[in-house]
Amino acid sequence: MARFWVCAAGAGFLLAFLALHSRLCGSPVLRKFTFQISWRTEKILYRLDLGWPKHPEYFTGVTFGVAADSLSGLVYVAQRGDNIPKVLVFTEDGYFLRAWNYTVDTPHGIFAASTLHEQSIWITDVGSGSYGHTVKKYNSFGDLVQVLGTPGKKGTGLNPLQFDSPAELYVEDTGDIYIVDGDGGLNNRLIKLSQDFMILWLHGENGTGPAKFNIPHSVTVDSAGRVWVADRGNKRIQVFDKDTGEWLGAWNNCFTEEGPSSVRFTPDGKYLMVAQLNLSRLSIMAAPPVGSIGACSVVSTIQLADEVLPHLLEVDRKTGAIYVAEIGAKQVQKYVPLNSCVPSSGS
Repeated sequence: MARFWVCAAGAGFLLAFLALHSRLCGSPVLRKFTFQISWRTEKILYRLDLGWPKHPEYFTGVTFGVAADSLSGLVYVAQRGDNIPKVLVFTEDGYFLRAWNYTVDTPHGIFAASTLHEQSIWITDVGSGSYGHTVKKYNSFGDLVQVLGTPGKKGTGLNPLQFDSPAELYVEDTGDIYIVDGDGGLNNRLIKLSQDFMILWLHGENGTGPAKFNIPHSVTVDSAGRVWVADRGNKRIQVFDKDTGEWLGAWNNCFTEEGPSSVRFTPDGKYLMVAQLNLSRLSIMAAPPVGSIGACSVVSTIQLADEVLPHLLEVDRKTGAIYVAEIGAKQVQKYVPLNSCVPSSGS
C-alpha cells in the first residue's frame, strides 16, 4: 500500500511539473503531452503580459485602436478625449516614447504600414470637426502626409471620395488599401484602393445578403489572397478575393451571441484572432485551407473581465503578440504566445 501512494504522489508531481514547464516556455513535445493529459480542456495559447505597458497612467482617454509596427518595434495607441494626446507611442517592451495630437479629431482605427524606406501610420477619423470623416496617413512623429476623403464633410461619393464613419483599414506591403466605411452612419461598404488611391473595386450595399454589410467594422488580408471583413451588425465574417473582389463565403455559425468587432491573422497564418466587444471575449479560430472557406471553428478563447469591451486588436507580425484596445477598461493589454521563448516585458 505504501508503494502505491509513493507511485501516485510521483505521478502527480510529474504532471504538475509538466504543466508548469509548458507554461514557462517548455518544449513543444512536453507542452503537447500536457494538453493531451489535461482531460481535453480548451488549449491555452496566450498569456497576459502583466508588465506591458510599464506606466499605464499614460492612458488618459478611451483607447479605441492599436497598431504594431513589427519593423521598428513600436506600438501606437489611438485614444479619444478632450485636451489629451490622441496618439501614444510605446516600444514593444512597454516603454512610453512620445505622444502627438495633430489633425486628429476622433480616432477609430489605426494601422502601421511601415517598409524599410518609410514608416507610416494610418488613422480613420470619425469626428464631425474639420478633420473628421477622413482616412489620414502620418509619419511616425505625427506629421500629416496624406488625407483621403473630404475633411469635415460626410458623404457617399466616390469622385471625390467621401466617408462617413470609416471604421478601420488594412494596408498591404504592395501599398494597396482596404477600408471598411460603416461604423454606423451613411455607408456600409468595403473599398479597395491602389497605392495611388484609385478605386480598384468596392462592395457598398446595406443588407444581409452576400457582399452586403451592416456595420463593417474591421478588415484584414491573409497570405492566400483573401480579404476578411468583420460584418458586425450581421453577426458574421465575410470573405472576398483580394484581386477581383469576388465574394468567397461567410462565417456565421460562431457568432450567434454577438458579431465580431475585429479580425487579425497570426503571423504563421494558422489562426484568425477575433474580438467580440460586448462579450469581452477574444476567440482564436482555425484558418481554413486555400480554396475553402467552410465553417468557423474556435480553437481557444480568452475571456476578459466584464465590461472590458475589446474594440480593435492587432497582432505583431514578427513576435505574434496580441495587443487589445479596450474601450471599457480604457487601456491596451498585451498577450504573448505560450510557445514563444521571447521574455515578456514584465520578465
